[in-house]
Amino acid sequence: MPELPEVEALRVFLADRAVGLTIADVQLAAFHALKTFELPLSALSGCEVDAVARRGKYLALSAGGMWLAWHLSRGGWLTWRETTPKTVPRKGPLALRVAFAEGPSFDLTEYGTQRRLAVHLVNNLDDVAMIATLGPDPLADGFDPAALDTILDAAGGAQLKGVLRDQRIIAGIGNAYSDEILHAAKLSPFKAAGRLTPDERAALYAAVKGELAAAVERATGLQASELKDTKRSAMRVHGRTGLPCPVCGTTVAEVSFADSSLQYCPTCQTGGKLLADRRLSRLLK
Repeated sequence: MPELPEVEALRVFLADRAVGLTIADVQLAAFHALKTFELPLSALSGCEVDAVARRGKYLALSAGGMWLAWHLSRGGWLTWRETTPKTVPRKGPLALRVAFAEGPSFDLTEYGTQRRLAVHLVNNLDDVAMIATLGPDPLADGFDPAALDTILDAAGGAQLKGVLRDQRIIAGIGNAYSDEILHAAKLSPFKAAGRLTPDERAALYAAVKGELAAAVERATGLQASELKDTKRSAMRVHGRTGLPCPVCGTTVAEVSFADSSLQYCPTCQTGGKLLADRRLSRLLK
């Protein structure tokens, strides 16, 4: 799933190419992907793109006083084409195509059996319920140590992994970067958020800012097709179960859930202890 760094890189990529172009047509190939109906997609035809924005993991294109917003979810992606294909396939991964009068287009596609890619056409971004309830952006200037302290205090006994992934608490961090942040901060994913010491809070804040900023820097300027591999190759623990931790050499361990998993280094993060299945684990102090 693309997270804040990849979505921010896609924003820059799309803004560089689409701002100033005129939308010729918006073609919906997967009807389940469209979540709003008050404004027809045809209303965008003839409108000039004036901005591309990001809200958490959402991307949004501004044209004609409207916002076309989308969430790529787990299996979604954006593909830019310099020449618009002549046909729109009704079967396959294509969900939506935005074609420009000048010739280029971009496709929103989704692979896998779970179809969760969501597209909204609204007058204001806050008209999208999930955008309206997003927490603060961790790379925003206002996200300072005091802001993180407020979040941790409010979370109380909730586990750090879940707090970092909850979009209503902090916007943009998902499964992969929460693993990387916790590894950089040397914190257990199961540690209670509200019980961190001042030093642990400082380490977590530095890891949130540092890991995300570094990932954005790596991703910005790349072609959209290169972002997934760049993300994967930079991971130290996420997706690396059974491989050595690049910091200490300990074998990276995993905890599996119903539809996801987390990875961590026992030496760096849990004092050498292996975490049991979530249903049996206790919080590690």
